Amino acid sequence: MASCNGLSRSFLPSSLKTRPGFAKIENMEPVRVVISLYGTRKQKWNINVPQTSAPSRLHPDTFAVEYEEKIEEIRQVLRSKGEDDPSESLVLVDAIQRVGLGSCYEEEIETLLQKHFMASYASIHGYYSLRDVSLFFRLFRQHGHYVSPDVFNNFKGEDGRFRRNLSQDVRGLMELYEAAQLSFQGEYILDEAASFSSQLLHQYCLADVDDNLSRIVIGKLRYPYHKTIPRLTRKDFLQHFEAINGWGKTLKELAVMDLRKGQSVYQGELTQVSKWWNELGLEKKLKLVRNQIPKWYTWSMSILIDDFSLSLQRVELTKSVAFIYLIDDIFDVVGTLDELTIFTEAWASLCNAYLVEAKWFASGVSPTADMHLENGKVSTGVHVVLVHLFFLLGLGRTSGGTINLPDVSELISGVATILRLWNDLGGAKDGNEDGTDGSYIDFYMKDHPGISTTQARDHVIIQ
Repeated sequence: MASCNGLSRSFLPSSLKTRPGFAKIENMEPVRVVISLYGTRKQKWNINVPQTSAPSRLHPDTFAVEYEEKIEEIRQVLRSKGEDDPSESLVLVDAIQRVGLGSCYEEEIETLLQKHFMASYASIHGYYSLRDVSLFFRLFRQHGHYVSPDVFNNFKGEDGRFRRNLSQDVRGLMELYEAAQLSFQGEYILDEAASFSSQLLHQYCLADVDDNLSRIVIGKLRYPYHKTIPRLTRKDFLQHFEAINGWGKTLKELAVMDLRKGQSVYQGELTQVSKWWNELGLEKKLKLVRNQIPKWYTWSMSILIDDFSLSLQRVELTKSVAFIYLIDDIFDVVGTLDELTIFTEAWASLCNAYLVEAKWFASGVSPTADMHLENGKVSTGVHVVLVHLFFLLGLGRTSGGTINLPDVSELISGVATILRLWNDLGGAKDGNEDGTDGSYIDFYMKDHPGISTTQARDHVIIQ
């Protein structure tokens, strides 16, 4: 019976899929999980005390069988969808992805989309409502099929603007806003769509017409699908998902089981990381360093969240993230400039970036915004994490055991830029970190006297 291991089937080299070192879910020691799917209380992870209960009230074997059976039920529904009801087909695909199960059905979803793409691209036949056209546009773009934004011209008036009577179609506006998140530079119609839908949706929330629908709208505006990790936001979707019978009921049951399974897996991994960190004893030796195990683990969990079987990779990647934070703290609050210079000799670009920041602070010299960003892209540690991740996944490895990756400098630089600017936008002082690093916004305002903080933040967002 097929398993929900999307990344291992479609991303990992075949030589790694059977490696004995790759942890399997059924072999992990389960932990006690309290599920509050529809409540508002936060669940706290107990990462120091391993438990012995199954990830649900069912016996572990029974749970695993029912889980796989429901996966197969949805797979059969996907395969059975024809061209007679294209709208429902796309709603099904969207629902599967929003509950974080898209990686389980990559082949079936692509087959379904290809079928509808070939049949509907020319005229968007069968997709007449704003909601359907927007959903068609977003799903196909997400899967690499180009759809012209001109499909939205049908919803404009003679003045060339989106028709105001669309304000009554709240669900259509939500889908339009979601679709507009997949714009390319220069696609002004999608920029207009984002502004138009966002304005009307905010007005709807202020009008307080329907509390339940307003909560859905607020969630869409804050967390559009293209900018979220579905397995981390699916609780909100499930709360409002209408699933009385048919495939909707099965999908909802599967999503809840997947949620329970995930919580059990992630807590077990946190226990492993916590044990490793406590045994190192660095927290006792270096009093000023941060001890934020759940935060470190969130990095690797978010990167490898689509495949439960990659436990070994998540745990090992968390260890490298922990050392990035550790080194950052050593440079920020522990070492003197002379000590840091000696320490840097044992490390490469990451420590050099930290050393540059330390020199700026020690000398009282403020860098330009561009200097801060160029150095900050390195000090994020993104390149260390990604290279370590490639190694763990066995990508680019030669017969001699070394890593021989293609030129991914632009990719790494892009990810690092986003993380650095996003961190600087937050402006939060984290733990013992005293905020002396400065931020891009601060330096940009010094480079451009007279501009406001809002203008500087807007500049960061459009970077």
